[in-house]
Amino acid sequence: MINVAIFVSGGGTNCESLIQRFKNSDKYKMALVVSNKSDAYALVRAQNHNVDTAIMPKAKLNNPKEFMPLMTKYGIQFIVLAGFLPIVPDYLIEAYPNRIINLHPALLPKFGGKGMWGHHVHEAVKAAGESVTGMTVHYVSNVCDGGEIIVQHQCEILPTDSADDIADKEHVLEMTHFAKDVEMILDRTF
Repeated sequence: MINVAIFVSGGGTNCESLIQRFKNSDKYKMALVVSNKSDAYALVRAQNHNVDTAIMPKAKLNNPKEFMPLMTKYGIQFIVLAGFLPIVPDYLIEAYPNRIINLHPALLPKFGGKGMWGHHVHEAVKAAGESVTGMTVHYVSNVCDGGEIIVQHQCEILPTDSADDIADKEHVLEMTHFAKDVEMILDRTF
């Protein structure tokens, strides 16, 4: 069994989608949900599915002596960032080479980098007058949103779409594709 950790900061719809997709898997286990925020609703979603959770504020995440024992305790072999806002520290990237993936709510390399998360991304897409948007799943590297792109999915943007409309369309892509993409990547890795 391959143990996977899901890192989250917010509501956790993608987290829950992953837990549901793999709940009967004989190959992969969503073993742990980690959040930097104690009030992240994703923690409630995980607990509702009997998945263990841990709260790791940024200071603990950045300290390998505090954080790595948790990864060892759960035998974590792969990490999925599903709406996780902190920058992943270099030591963790080195410990999990090509075994940490991130979901970004735009078509990278555009609209990526520091400060480009959540609604900020969709507002930037709208301001740029883009005709398409989408989601990107990529490996995490020590460059923010700069790791190798694994897969992208896109949808059309209408000139009348607001940033909220763009966010809604992109979220539909996530709910449709992300869990399947994670399974494909896990199958390729293991």
